[in-house]
Amino acid sequence: MNPGQQKFKLFILERVKDDEQDRAEALLSESFQKLDERSFYQEYLMSFMPRMKSLLKPEHVEEVEATMKDFGAKFSR
Repeated sequence: MNPGQQKFKLFILERVKDDEQDRAEALLSESFQKLDERSFYQEYLMSFMPRMKSLLKPEHVEEVEATMKDFGAKFSR
């Protein structure tokens, strides 16, 4: 995991519901693998976002969604 991925992972995990940490880590691992394989496309991001949002504490959903949209804009085709 590169430093940017580590920073993103920590950002997300600090905002995830306590009982959803394992699921969030698995989802993040999946997304980092897609990045490494160069198969992280807009379509994947659109499936990733709702799954990740369901794991977040309600007060952090908007903040994380905005961050993910900014990140996803880099992967538009």
